[in-house]
Amino acid sequence: MRSISRVCDVSINTVSKMLVDAGQVCAAYHDQYVRGFECKRVQCDEIWSFCYSKERNVKGAKAAPEGAGNVWTWTALDADSKLIVTWSVGARDAQNAANVMEDLRDRVKTRMQLTTDGLRVYLEAVQEAFGVDGIDYAQLVKIYGEAPGKGGERRYSPAECVGAKKVPVEGAPDIKHVSTSYVERQNLNMRMGMRRFTRLTNAFSKKFENHCHALALYFMFYNFARIHKTLKVSPAMAAGVTDKLWSMEDIVGLIDARDERKSKRS
Repeated sequence: MRSISRVCDVSINTVSKMLVDAGQVCAAYHDQYVRGFECKRVQCDEIWSFCYSKERNVKGAKAAPEGAGNVWTWTALDADSKLIVTWSVGARDAQNAANVMEDLRDRVKTRMQLTTDGLRVYLEAVQEAFGVDGIDYAQLVKIYGEAPGKGGERRYSPAECVGAKKVPVEGAPDIKHVSTSYVERQNLNMRMGMRRFTRLTNAFSKKFENHCHALALYFMFYNFARIHKTLKVSPAMAAGVTDKLWSMEDIVGLIDARDERKSKRS
């Protein structure tokens, strides 16, 4: 954000305000229009980041704001169109799992096959949202070994995945489609596409609200303005949510349209 303010010769407050405005209108547009479509297979996952400081340092941090510490971004992705159907930001707990599942249920009008990882909170959340036989649900439970390497190399290396089990939970999921590969690839896109998700740097979110606004803008760009290399269209076009490829000018136009409506009401 400071780099943008220097390049454009504007105040950092101007850049911050535009991020807030963009995040608000993008979240509102997604909530209104990304719903009511048919979907066969959905993959869900969660990705870690932090705001202000890591969880272990929050107690000793000076004037830590609300929401400081570990932050998890939950996403649900349509495996066919690669559309981010819904997302939620917060703790890695039962409440956020329930929020994602209930919102997913309200946005898709057809029976779907759902795949998640082995996180326990998904079990109750899916059952509460979809009922006993309202969905075909399976978990992909990964088995991890020790991190490779020694010393510092081992410290910064993730644990090695040595296998995975496909566990049917509800309905009759097709075992050959029990996978989280697409949503995990989307997690990598988020790490590569948003500087505040980069590990071991000082480019982290300072406020929880701004973190959410940046995510709303990112998901809007990913769904509507970015051509998926395999599909040759944007995920929103592949899902039938829109019939055109959006530009950044179209996204900025949402802010102008909102401001115009506010001025007419006042």
